[in-house]
Amino acid sequence: MTTEKKFNYPDARKSEQVDNYHGTVVADPYRWLENSDSDETKAWIEAENKITFDFLKKIKARDKIKKRLTKIWDYEKYSTPFKEGDRYFYFKNNGLQNQSVLYTLKSLDAEPKVLLDPNTLSSDGTVALSGLSISDNGKFLAYSFSTSGSDWQEWKVRDIETGKDLADHLQWIKFSGTSWTSDNQGFFYSRYDQPNAQTKLAEVNYYQKLYYHKLGTSQAEDILIYHRADEKEWGFSGNVTEDGRYLIISVSLGTDSRNLVFYKDLTNSQAEVTELISEFEADYGFIERDDNVFYFRTNLNAPRGKVIAIDITNPDKSAWQEIIPECEATLEGVNILNNQFVAIYLKDARSQIKIFDLKGAFVREIELPGVGSVGGFGGKRHDTETFYSFTSFTTPGTIYRYNIVTGKSELFRQPQVGFNPDDYETRQVFYHSKDGTKVPMFITHKKGIKLDGNNPTYLYSYGGFNVSISPTFSMSMLVWMEMGGVYAIPNIRGGGEYGEEWHQAGMKQKKQNVFDDFIAAAEWLIANKYTKPAKLAIAGGSNGGLLVGACMTQRPDLFGAALPAVGVMDMLRFPKFTIGWAWTTEYGSPDNAKDFPTLYAYSPLHNLKANTTYPATLITTADHDDRVVPAHSFKFAAALQAAHQGDAPVLIRIETKAGHGTGKPTTKIIEETADKLAFLVQTLDITVAN
Repeated sequence: MTTEKKFNYPDARKSEQVDNYHGTVVADPYRWLENSDSDETKAWIEAENKITFDFLKKIKARDKIKKRLTKIWDYEKYSTPFKEGDRYFYFKNNGLQNQSVLYTLKSLDAEPKVLLDPNTLSSDGTVALSGLSISDNGKFLAYSFSTSGSDWQEWKVRDIETGKDLADHLQWIKFSGTSWTSDNQGFFYSRYDQPNAQTKLAEVNYYQKLYYHKLGTSQAEDILIYHRADEKEWGFSGNVTEDGRYLIISVSLGTDSRNLVFYKDLTNSQAEVTELISEFEADYGFIERDDNVFYFRTNLNAPRGKVIAIDITNPDKSAWQEIIPECEATLEGVNILNNQFVAIYLKDARSQIKIFDLKGAFVREIELPGVGSVGGFGGKRHDTETFYSFTSFTTPGTIYRYNIVTGKSELFRQPQVGFNPDDYETRQVFYHSKDGTKVPMFITHKKGIKLDGNNPTYLYSYGGFNVSISPTFSMSMLVWMEMGGVYAIPNIRGGGEYGEEWHQAGMKQKKQNVFDDFIAAAEWLIANKYTKPAKLAIAGGSNGGLLVGACMTQRPDLFGAALPAVGVMDMLRFPKFTIGWAWTTEYGSPDNAKDFPTLYAYSPLHNLKANTTYPATLITTADHDDRVVPAHSFKFAAALQAAHQGDAPVLIRIETKAGHGTGKPTTKIIEETADKLAFLVQTLDITVAN
């Protein structure tokens, strides 16, 4: 590793703050960094950023990396088209636009019209489109936008024909979409009470409420449909059935994948909300209905998922019918098209699509272009065509048009990216974790690399919240591989690749399995001569940032560099900010005497040891992150710099006017990516050809 000198990090005052957790006294000397608006914190942020950016701008390879990133990023990107009424809609980015633009057209060969260009909402691209919903007749667009990456959303309504916004304006909305009534006169959405303006980016969010908004009225007139004053942690999502008859209400408890299901008959103004599934025992995803029969995707007694039918006139569990049984692959989603179930599966973390009739009889498997990930297959139940996108580690998102009657796919849009995919190869290996569990891992790199232990390697994963990591094209990783790097993604426990059992094997008291799986992946790569510790970087964001923080504190000897992004680093304080309380269903709660020892044992902030040599580290966070508040990264950075012994830089990069990551403008993404890759080039001692 090449460095210029030992760093003089900014002074970070240590307070005498201590807390008592179930008899264990825990020091929290950097508690003051939780107040991001204080003069002391602002001065610390400024000083940290100065050291970081001074270091990054001196890296000779950075300008070349940024130039290549900008060039490779500059290609047309399309979303899969979807249809409402007599119109099609899709997103397009010309290449380097900060935000993608929403277009509409009457037929696929017609001239598209710009419906909404988020780039006009701010001069620097920091106002992003965060959600949309089209009325059934294709006349109105409800859309939301967020500012500087915040989770807070504002919703407006646009007349699609004229392109003009109506007067409707809704605020204080988080974690909610909208669903239109079949008369096209309004929609359902969920919101919180108005927060304190000064603390809205840190204040905890409880008591979500489900409302109906009628077009042309003020938000103050919206009708409260459902809330629970006795259940502050319940969240509500309302969706109208395709025929407009029922409102299906999914009730969530934090980030727990288990949910309740209620419904309301919209044809009867006096109808009450009816509880159909009233126990948090499984995940139930509503698909559609036939008369009184409601179809659901569920993992009840089927960890990898199945489809069931519930007759609401006889809702007793003993009368439920299994339509599509559980199989070896994990059922991720189901839609009804052409009066058939289109089921999206993951088999060993790669997409697989199967079609069944409404009685559950297998019709066909859709032949995909290769091993990769698929999205799309949306539409209405009588549609005979749909669209899907396919991507892999070496295939940019390519869109296909699928005829459900004939079973034929045809290429619809293929991006033109300036690289040759034939120069690269991907393989999937299976390795054993500490307890013997077999874990899959994708490895991608240039063809012909030597397995001599000297390849710079980027090891990335997530490991939580039932999130599956499947093959996806990444411009940043393409540049990494062009420089001779290896890109490795293990599908560790905590994710959803193998269903709910795989997820639960990485939750709460079993969270250490996640870190063991990741560490075992690193050891496998080293043992099989792909790399060595001095050439191995680990990366992850959010829960993946926690993953990196835990692994670098448990095995600092195993890695040459670490890139924890917007990570959950303080496992004893996370429930005290914004939506952090919702993660206790995944992590457990520090207020619970049973959960505390586990959390304390791996919490990155609390497991840094004085006078220890840690890998070169670039922590990244943002000032408007109200999902994982930046205090997590601030405190971890201060503690890491105090504990670290050695010359490897341990730095923090604090982005301004940005949040957790969603909606980040292209210019900021390229700048941050260039900084991360340049940091790795410098600290892993990578030679970049001129």
